[in-house]
Amino acid sequence: MADFSNGFRIATNVGAMNAYNALNQVNQQLQSYQLQLATGKRINSAGDDPAGYTIGTKLAARSAGLSQALTNVGDAQNVLSTAEGGLQAINNILVNIKTLVTEAGNAGLGSDELGAIVTQVNDYLNEVGQTITQTKFNGQALLDKSFTGKTFQVGADSGDTLSVSLSTAVDSSSLSLTNLTTANIASALASVDAAINTVSSALQYVGSLESRLSFKSQVLQTSITNTQAAESQIMDADVAKAQVNATKLQILEQTATVQLAQANSTPGGILRLFQ
Repeated sequence: MADFSNGFRIATNVGAMNAYNALNQVNQQLQSYQLQLATGKRINSAGDDPAGYTIGTKLAARSAGLSQALTNVGDAQNVLSTAEGGLQAINNILVNIKTLVTEAGNAGLGSDELGAIVTQVNDYLNEVGQTITQTKFNGQALLDKSFTGKTFQVGADSGDTLSVSLSTAVDSSSLSLTNLTTANIASALASVDAAINTVSSALQYVGSLESRLSFKSQVLQTSITNTQAAESQIMDADVAKAQVNATKLQILEQTATVQLAQANSTPGGILRLFQ
């Protein structure tokens, strides 16, 4: 502070300058806290806290990446759920075919009965083909051996991926049941059993991936919560503290304004020396 012990100075009102500087500093701090209260953020620009801003920005980016990865996990689960539904439908059809093929092995059947069984088996085979064709996700066929080597980003880091290959769907044409007769029942049953085993293996594969994705979803949700909490600790304002400081600064602003007014009026007392 300036020394006023040497008498009055009117060319330069040091007292008013000091009061003005104090008022200006109070206003700057008050504006900072008011911005915090308006935005809810402690750090609104890099200048507020350069290190904190850098860390907070990285945490925000990671949180966004984790959130998108969680969405990707959900899409992957939907893909697998759709594939599982198709595979289960095929499996049920194959079980019915096996029943019919076993029935065809009955030597007591006449040609009409056997012909009816063959017709029904072929109808079921057509249904298998249609199920393979119609099992799609976003226009992509899942069970025709084309959905292979598909990669899902299931984490925020480059290595957090899941590869899915649904290339084990049964091919209805490979069952060779169109010329079903009592003489080839054994080979027909072996063909159906192989197809059932193929579908069962595919279902096991899909189920394993679904289980992994379920755990991955839980981990991602926890990671998102923790990352957002860390970001909030750095970036978000303590509203109660900011309000207390703003109130204190508003009082200081008023007192500084009064002191500035008084300092501006002090040189006027010099005039009384000339009266």
